[in-house]
Amino acid sequence: MNRIEEMILKAEEELKESFARIDENEMKRTKQVLDLFRQEGVSYRHFAPSTGYGYDDIGRDTLERIYAGIFHTEAALMRPHVASGTAALSLTLFGLTKPGEKIVSATGMPYDTLLGVIGTGKGSQPGSLKEMGVSFECVELKDGKINVPAVEKAITKDTSLVIAQRSRGYAWRPSLFPEEFAELADMIHSRHPGVTLMVDNCYGEFVCKDEPTDYGADICVGSLIKNPGGGIAPTGGYVAGKYDKVERIAGRLTAPGLGRELGSYAASYRPFYQGLFMAPHTVAQALKTALLASRLFDNLGFETSPSSKEQRADIIQAIKMETPERLVAFCQGIQTASPVDSMAMPEPWDMPGYDDQVVMAAGTFVAGASIELSADGPIRAPYTAFMQGGLTYVHGRIALSEALRRMMETGALKMP
Repeated sequence: MNRIEEMILKAEEELKESFARIDENEMKRTKQVLDLFRQEGVSYRHFAPSTGYGYDDIGRDTLERIYAGIFHTEAALMRPHVASGTAALSLTLFGLTKPGEKIVSATGMPYDTLLGVIGTGKGSQPGSLKEMGVSFECVELKDGKINVPAVEKAITKDTSLVIAQRSRGYAWRPSLFPEEFAELADMIHSRHPGVTLMVDNCYGEFVCKDEPTDYGADICVGSLIKNPGGGIAPTGGYVAGKYDKVERIAGRLTAPGLGRELGSYAASYRPFYQGLFMAPHTVAQALKTALLASRLFDNLGFETSPSSKEQRADIIQAIKMETPERLVAFCQGIQTASPVDSMAMPEPWDMPGYDDQVVMAAGTFVAGASIELSADGPIRAPYTAFMQGGLTYVHGRIALSEALRRMMETGALKMP
């Protein structure tokens, strides 16, 4: 038995209790999805394509009711026409703000790709919220938690929207649990009733027993090629929340007055239904893969977030590699174990929407799907690798073995 396999077996033995907790949550969330499918009487007719305007599309409308049920909300918008998580967030921000209004971020600066939407990224941003006359202010977390008093201080009479990012993005900070939005939501709803709370829920769906909308968030937004697509949905995004908010956002997607009534899809809706049904299981596989990565690198003396002893609010595992050579070698190892494009060798490049060069390993069946195993990171100190996804734990286990092997072969890592 080689040294890497010994390390993995040791880590798995240490993680038995954590794996059991993940299995328990998978059982609960799978039952929730199954109950909703049975309640809505899902059948083959719901997989039928539609064309043209898409009026009375039973597959689309039923799936949106199921999404609303998952988030315990009044309405939901689930559309393959939404190209990404950033597109879903952009749609929401433009739908819920008007010229002269203000957005406050309660979790610091948002993920890199949203900066162009807001208008704070490098260079000119044609069509941004800033160009439209919407202002922006961010409030940093305090000790990894939402600083509710500071957020309230930032809310002015022209504030219409408070946004919060559940996941860490490319920041070294803890991801947030659904219940951590309760105090923020209570403050907004009790003292600022005209303000909406939106949570960027990307990477967090099905990780916990509930979602941010269960704790007062007005709107949750996410991508279907992350958690809720289960690795099967080919594209798309969702918005779930209060009826009037979802209607405003839908008006941005189609047209005011048409909203959710419009929108056909000439391919089958089956991948969206099947992906959603698979999502709790797929998320559980990704969580186990992240836990294994964390324990392996904890045992090697690396700083990880979350550590293998902490509870998890999303599927992302951050590992401080400390050198660009380690970061690149880790991503290259993950790529070599990918089912698609395993022969590719990732190198840092100027990726659209990012301020720094990024190295990215993503040999996925659905291009860019973050619920499939991938690893990436910006080429900036402390050269943190952000790993996420994994359709199966077994694949994640093999890929981590290959990543460690690549790091050793390149001299980036010396095994103890």
